[in-house]
Amino acid sequence: MFFKFNLPYRKSWLGWLISLSLTVTSSSLFAQTATAPVDSAEKKPTTTAGSTKAKKKTSSAKATKKVIAPSGTPQGSRSVSDATNKPSTKSSSGALKSTTAKPTNAPRARQAVGVAAAGVVAAGSISAVRSNVVLVQDLRSDTTLFSRNDDVARPIASITKLMTAIVIVDANQSMSDIIEVTSSDVDTVKHSRSRLPVGTKLSRADMLHLALMSSENRAANALGRHYPGGMSAFVAAMNSKAKQLGMTQSRFVEPTGLSSENVASPRDLVKLLQASAARSTIRHFTTDEQHEVRSSGHTTLFRNTNMLVMNPAWDIKVSKTGYINEAGQCLVMLARINNRDMAIILLNADGKGTRVGDAVKIKQWVQQTQVVVGHNSAKTQIVAGIDGAQTRESLLLQ
Repeated sequence: MFFKFNLPYRKSWLGWLISLSLTVTSSSLFAQTATAPVDSAEKKPTTTAGSTKAKKKTSSAKATKKVIAPSGTPQGSRSVSDATNKPSTKSSSGALKSTTAKPTNAPRARQAVGVAAAGVVAAGSISAVRSNVVLVQDLRSDTTLFSRNDDVARPIASITKLMTAIVIVDANQSMSDIIEVTSSDVDTVKHSRSRLPVGTKLSRADMLHLALMSSENRAANALGRHYPGGMSAFVAAMNSKAKQLGMTQSRFVEPTGLSSENVASPRDLVKLLQASAARSTIRHFTTDEQHEVRSSGHTTLFRNTNMLVMNPAWDIKVSKTGYINEAGQCLVMLARINNRDMAIILLNADGKGTRVGDAVKIKQWVQQTQVVVGHNSAKTQIVAGIDGAQTRESLLLQ
């Protein structure tokens, strides 16, 4: 059936159809929007102004919920470690604010305590000396600053060579005379090694130099053999010189110290050091760092057995090391500390490092003490120094 409309009616009918179509489409879109899920992280829904305001309130509530942490944990978005370093606190209005943690005074206090403790340890470090026999004496005042087992004569090993040197120097023999090392100079007691092979020919000065600086046993023995009257006369001269020096607890049987029968007390060794210091040749040879000799076309370099003579912090006037099993590691020195001459006697130490370490401790201790000296030894006392750099001597009058 075909209907024919007039033009006015046709326009009205077309308008009605368009309106109906638009209404159906809008309803369909609204239904889809209401039922489909929306990912708020990726999409921005197109809504009216009213709905947008509502969603802003919801998002704010969710954000606030995320910020709140369990009780006892730091507030804010920082990590726990950050919050520990910079804790958040509440202002009077209740809002969160970040504050920087103020450093405490605990480390400074610990440091101050450490400094005080270090001063105490330094002043008392003399007790940490490990050598079995110790004697520290101020030679100007003749004051004993520290002693341990100092009243017994015991083996002194190569410290014997200081007495050997005194006898040689006082005999006024020519230092340019040539002396030869022979098989009789070889050690058959301790079987110690030597860098002077049999047949080595050196001047008396070189032999004495090596005996004192490098503790060469063959050189010391050769010096004794070439003494007027031979070895027996030399040993007699050693014991005679000991008596002259007031070394009443000393005895010598040979010039090297390899025999344990060579004995002396620490106080006798102080006298031996003083006598050695009075002879410039001995002072020079015992403190020389190294010495080169030439024999049979070969040159050999020898070094000092006491490493402290190479240390510029030390002012050593006389030095001698020694070792045999019966004596242990030994070291005697006359050193100038705080403008005062100090005798340091260390016997029967467990190792080379121990005797050197003990000497260093003693030096530090002397530098950090004040010595108060009286005419009466009973009034002698030692008190801790204030500045740790200078010593002070006061005479307590009776």
